[in-house]
Amino acid sequence: MGDPSRRGYLSVLAVLLSTGWAANHFASLIPVLRVEENLSHAVLDGVFGIYALGLLPGLLAGGTLSDRTGRAAVVLPGALVASIGTLVLLVWHDAAGLLVGRLVVGIGAGLTIGAGTAWAADLRGKSGTVTAGVVLTSGFALGPVFSGIAAQFLAFPLATPFVVSAVLSVISVGAAARWSTSPTPTAGDAVVPDPTDARRSVGSALSWALPLAPWVFASATVAFVTMTARLGDRFSGPLLPGVGAALTLGAGIAVQFAARRRNWGPQAGVVGAAAAALGYCLAAIGGAHPRLELFVVCTLVLGVAYGLCLREGLLDLESLAPAARRGTLTGIFYVGTYLGFGLPLLLVVLEPIVGPSVPLLALAVVAGGAAATRMVRLRRHPPGDIAHPRLV
Repeated sequence: MGDPSRRGYLSVLAVLLSTGWAANHFASLIPVLRVEENLSHAVLDGVFGIYALGLLPGLLAGGTLSDRTGRAAVVLPGALVASIGTLVLLVWHDAAGLLVGRLVVGIGAGLTIGAGTAWAADLRGKSGTVTAGVVLTSGFALGPVFSGIAAQFLAFPLATPFVVSAVLSVISVGAAARWSTSPTPTAGDAVVPDPTDARRSVGSALSWALPLAPWVFASATVAFVTMTARLGDRFSGPLLPGVGAALTLGAGIAVQFAARRRNWGPQAGVVGAAAAALGYCLAAIGGAHPRLELFVVCTLVLGVAYGLCLREGLLDLESLAPAARRGTLTGIFYVGTYLGFGLPLLLVVLEPIVGPSVPLLALAVVAGGAAATRMVRLRRHPPGDIAHPRLV
């Protein structure tokens, strides 16, 4: 029958995979909805971005609640809520229905992702933290790839992707409910400091992790939402967003595996933020009509930024966050990352005012500043600052 603890751990990872799938596969269906439902580019960017609005309260409340009541009590209902949002998207395709469905998916994903990542860390420590990030990224990548292929080549292009996503969510939740356990903390657990490492504190954990957070999904969405939309006048259809997601998130997965295999230290966060700055510069050079070759390079560079910033931010928390506050702080970190889902809509709003390149160049400057600050802090931490425990 296998090791029950291993089955439980794998079932938690399956919930993260299916939730990432449900959260992101919608990106490949945007071109289909634009044609079949006659929806504008701005409306669909708003539908894509409203997911983040639902996500924020789920992340904040879910992480804190899971610290108090146990991970399973938050993660499993959250994944089911995400599947309900997917069913809304299956049956209701006008602007109002899409907004409601994506909002519900966001709420469910918010409850699941932060608490689920903390759950994996509880079960396997540093390995669980890193693997949770890779698995979640895999869900983000596989969902758009499958939905893009299904929408391009299979019958019922707007039904099949949503049905598959909902089924995956229900199966993974059932497996986790049967095989995985989540100890319920006592009231005292939330206030007892971690005796194993005096460097652990809420302030130090957030001060290292949060500067990396904005460059996670801001990088991913610029690559496979903004760039694919700017190629839309030459390459239409649902397959291009799927390819963009596969390149971006595939690069993110690959660089996380490389970092794990070679045991990269916290300096990898500097590289991640610097890659974000480079990627935004490349996207700015492409302007409103980027070349296909630039699109490919840009997705790969921004994928590296996505993967390293996600990995290093989560590891900063694992290294520095008190165990009893891990769910709360993971949720706060993910709030910072998911603000990037609103970036494509912001770029659309700003483009008529300042053009397609100026906002991206501004982002590049800020990301470069984050990379430089982290590098200086790692080399010469200021008086009173805490040296990073993962320095090698």
